[in-house]
Amino acid sequence: MTKISKSDAEWQNQLSPEAYEVMRQHGTERPFTSPLNSEKRDGMFTCAGCGKEVFPSSAKFDSGTGWPSFTAPATAEAIGTSSDRKLFMVRTEVHCPDCNAHLGHVFKDGPGPNGLRYCINGCALDFKPKK
Repeated sequence: MTKISKSDAEWQNQLSPEAYEVMRQHGTERPFTSPLNSEKRDGMFTCAGCGKEVFPSSAKFDSGTGWPSFTAPATAEAIGTSSDRKLFMVRTEVHCPDCNAHLGHVFKDGPGPNGLRYCINGCALDFKPKK
């Protein structure tokens, strides 16, 4: 695993203002604003900060929440999690283990056998279609 370390100025230069707010300041994009909500092609969603493969398109589903949602990461090592105690509640934050970018949160209200819903900010992701 390669850890990516950049200065705050480098992240601001690389990312859009919205992506910087979400990925580096732990913000949240407005729901129903990401074009990735409607992405249905076969491929891989990657971290917009470093390109790490984080979620396969086969795990994507329409949760109706306004954010791209997934049932599972690409691999167990594809994401990291930590406790988020902001907003007077305890949630599980999802982040990129390589560049430490905030991606979103995981909730225990998803479909399938594991019952998880990875609710991810679209601006924190890029999509690479399968060739």
